[in-house]
Amino acid sequence: MRNTAKITTAVLAAGALTLGLTACGAEQDAASDTSGPLVVAASPVPHAEILNFVKDNLAEKAGLDLEVKEFTDYVTPNTATEDGSVGANFFQTQPYLDDFNKKNGTHVVSVVDVHLEPLGLYSHKVKKADELKSGATVAIPNDTVNEGRALQLLAANGLLTLKDGVGTAATPADITENPKNLTFKELEAAQTPRSLDDVDAAVVNGNYAIEADLKPATDALVLESAKGNPNSNLLAVKEGNEDDPRVKKLAELLTSPEVKKFIEDTYSGSVVASF
Repeated sequence: MRNTAKITTAVLAAGALTLGLTACGAEQDAASDTSGPLVVAASPVPHAEILNFVKDNLAEKAGLDLEVKEFTDYVTPNTATEDGSVGANFFQTQPYLDDFNKKNGTHVVSVVDVHLEPLGLYSHKVKKADELKSGATVAIPNDTVNEGRALQLLAANGLLTLKDGVGTAATPADITENPKNLTFKELEAAQTPRSLDDVDAAVVNGNYAIEADLKPATDALVLESAKGNPNSNLLAVKEGNEDDPRVKKLAELLTSPEVKKFIEDTYSGSVVASF
């Protein structure tokens, strides 16, 4: 049986703020003992799946004791890494991490890029993006970076125009042209696939699309290009733990030919190796 702990968003939301303040004193610091298992916080799909492939097929031979904890939100993996209740995390992009550190005063740093999950536009009501009617409602993630990515995706496919230079900081206020008069429903990223019956279309992160049985490579009306994309998902640790031998070993395994083949065989283009 895989040593994987599944933690629900509801429980995390209730305890994250208080635990973040007390975890260092109340819990064993998972990052302090480099002789113990490396505990890694991860989103269930594809991050935990990739980590469990490493755990089941590569870690023992490499001398790595790996424990995977699944989280269903985009906040607690970083707060748990900061307070030491996990030794690393694997769920996010560099722009998201930079924004999170800035807003929360955390000190989490990237170790290695692993894969890209292309952001996609999905719909239960139309089969092509240009079939969206005037006034259509589009759900988009409400966190700063993924909202900006979502709007950049729509702009790249001619559905709107954004101010020059806004990048992943874009918000609906930065739209300069909106020929279809689209309206936007801002939701937590995990909720966007669940909104598809209630909106005309939704921009969904790749991991949540896969969890919802959407196939980004075939089901998305439009999909982020992997070429030159800065939004690779990465292994991250608290600053100062980059040289932990367990972390270095995991970074090597996550960027191995075996993992690249696993990604290619398992996700058929819905997840793309970044190495």
